[in-house]
Amino acid sequence: MTLTTWLAVVTICTLGAMSPGPSLALVLKQTLAGGRGNGMIVAASHGIGIGLYAFLSIIGLAAVITTSPALFAALQWGGAAYLAWLGFKGLTARKGEAGELPEVPTTASAARDGFMLAFLNPKVAVFFIALFSQVVGPDTPLMAKLAYAATAMVIDIGWYMIVAWLFSSPRLLASLKRNVVWLERFFGVLLIALAGRLVAGILKA
Repeated sequence: MTLTTWLAVVTICTLGAMSPGPSLALVLKQTLAGGRGNGMIVAASHGIGIGLYAFLSIIGLAAVITTSPALFAALQWGGAAYLAWLGFKGLTARKGEAGELPEVPTTASAARDGFMLAFLNPKVAVFFIALFSQVVGPDTPLMAKLAYAATAMVIDIGWYMIVAWLFSSPRLLASLKRNVVWLERFFGVLLIALAGRLVAGILKA
């Protein structure tokens, strides 16, 4: 694992964590309805789910690499295409109505919901396969795989803990809602640029 590769993983994981979506809505909801502590619990349990999913995705991908190089190449192209698609969705985002969330959250529900939202979301698996197909190879050691998964987990926990800390105020939450579309579009541009960089790397190989 080189520093450049790791920084690429950090960048993509950070953009993935920061992109507005159901996870952000859950953290904000738990923070406002249950307090800052609930928001922190959601952030931690969500990050653990992300880290576990990331590691399972890496392990499964390693098996694919060793048995089918052609399928691995297809995954690389598919991964770049998926990141571009995510970017396009963000770039073309339009304002919509947020769905209602359950009321009266407890610390137990915060921990459960944070983990389950991350681990049972199939888009998370596709995202990590898209990402790790670019950086995991047949000779990637177990410690490097653990480092990649830990990187995804720490970034996710860190980002949502920052969100829970900063957006405990209803006034700040209202500001976020007013600008969520522009945030989506900003991240969309960055994801499309990263997808282009990945395609350039595939063609160069």
